[in-house]
Amino acid sequence: MTTPTTEASPTPPTDERRSWLRDHSELGVCVLLLALGALVLGDALTMDVEITQRGPVGPKTVPIVVGIGLLVIAALLAVDVLRGGRGEAEGGEDVDLSEPADWRTVLLLAGVFLGAAVLIEPAGFPVAGALLFWGAAFALGSRRFDRDPLIAAVLSLFTYVIFNNLLGVPLPGGPLMGVL
Repeated sequence: MTTPTTEASPTPPTDERRSWLRDHSELGVCVLLLALGALVLGDALTMDVEITQRGPVGPKTVPIVVGIGLLVIAALLAVDVLRGGRGEAEGGEDVDLSEPADWRTVLLLAGVFLGAAVLIEPAGFPVAGALLFWGAAFALGSRRFDRDPLIAAVLSLFTYVIFNNLLGVPLPGGPLMGVL
């Protein structure tokens, strides 16, 4: 009497496709670089320049070079990945990938950033920047309430003075508009 043998069913093609995509995940970076290069190159080639060009290098030169460079790097990386090349994990990174993401910190940072973006116009950069610096320090774990707000205020004022007064990049001053 013969007993029917059970053969292992072949793996479905979707599992093979997922495995191939997992092994070649760096191709996602290639697609991103390709899209970015095409965007930069397209913008550079359609740029309407009304300034008279003096010399061989005009305002379109650098974006065109950057766009072509991104396309070349995307192609070279894709060839390397398809030939079996893999990126090495950073040896100095101290991240435990088995741990879940710290969404509390991410949401706190996002809230602080959005709050600073909302406050920058009515309150000015020095106030919004100080809240941004202090909020980021708090979200990332610093609990030095005696030191952190003072450091945030000094950093924000220093940044404002450097950009606004020395570099000529106007930032909203808010209540400090005429003082600094």
